[in-house]
Amino acid sequence: MHVIDKVAWLHLHQGKVLSTRSHGKNRYYFPGGKREPGETDAQTLIREIREELTVELEPGSLRYIGTFEAQAHGHAAGVLVRMICYAARYEGVLQPAAEIAEVVWLTYQHRPQVSPVDQLIFDWLQAQGQLAD
Repeated sequence: MHVIDKVAWLHLHQGKVLSTRSHGKNRYYFPGGKREPGETDAQTLIREIREELTVELEPGSLRYIGTFEAQAHGHAAGVLVRMICYAARYEGVLQPAAEIAEVVWLTYQHRPQVSPVDQLIFDWLQAQGQLAD
C-alpha cells in the first residue's frame, strides 16, 4: 500500500471552508501539499500556502486539527492520501497562484465536488458544527 503524505490548511469563515481547484482538475482540494525532504509540517504548509495563495501563514498561530486518510483521487486503488490538517491565521490577500486556477468558499452542499479525503474532512467539520449546510 502506498500513502501520499500531505499537509493541508483548513480555513473557515462564516460556516464556509476555503478550497482550491488546480488547472485541469474537476475537483476541489484543500490548499496545501506534499512536503519536501526534511521539512516539518509547519514548513511545508507555510511554503505551499505562499506558493498557491500568495499569503503568509502566521507560524505562531498554527493549530493541529486532525489527520484524515482515504483513497487518493485519480490514483490506482489502494493508493491512499494522508492529510495532516492545521488551522492558522494569515496575512495578505488570498489569490490563486502557481497551479491554482480558482479559490472558492464551500459549504457542506459542495461535498460531492471535493476529493475523497476532503469529503471525510467535510463530514467531520459538519459533525463539529463548523460547516454550513
